[in-house]
Amino acid sequence: MKNNESLFHAFRHSCLGRLIIFAGVLAVLAVIAYFTCPTEEKMRAEMDDNIRQCIEERDSVSADWTETVVKNTRYMFTHADSVLTHPEDLHVFYEYNTLAFDDYSLFTTMHIHNSFYIEGKLCALGIFGLVIPTVDFNEFLLREGPMFKEYKRPAVNYDSESEEFFGDNPDLGGVFEYNE
Repeated sequence: MKNNESLFHAFRHSCLGRLIIFAGVLAVLAVIAYFTCPTEEKMRAEMDDNIRQCIEERDSVSADWTETVVKNTRYMFTHADSVLTHPEDLHVFYEYNTLAFDDYSLFTTMHIHNSFYIEGKLCALGIFGLVIPTVDFNEFLLREGPMFKEYKRPAVNYDSESEEFFGDNPDLGGVFEYNE
């Protein structure tokens, strides 16, 4: 220690001093996070608004993950219209999807559960009083039904008069012509 350095200056530049200062900053952030952690009611209200906005847009074709991040950032600071153009869609959403809330003291999470995500998929993170959505329209289940009808029925071409099966191999010796 030099003669002209103060004790605080030496403490701040030592390894132990930096660790203690870092731990103190983390402790202050943890206390702030604990007292500003969103409640279940706030998380559900914000997620209801975010889901309504996502359903209103109905853009199931996303260019990449950055588009989803930009939309979810916008959802944090905007609110859905008071009147949905298709109000039955929100009712259908809650018929086939459920939102599960988890409280972890310093932050909260909400997961969406449906037939695609049985174990749940993270759809919101709440920390420091903010609800950060991670929703995407493709994660919602808005209708259910059978995948195949008459599963064991053979594939028959009913347009032709001879009722030929589609299972025959085509003649690969000729030139292929594509009809548009």
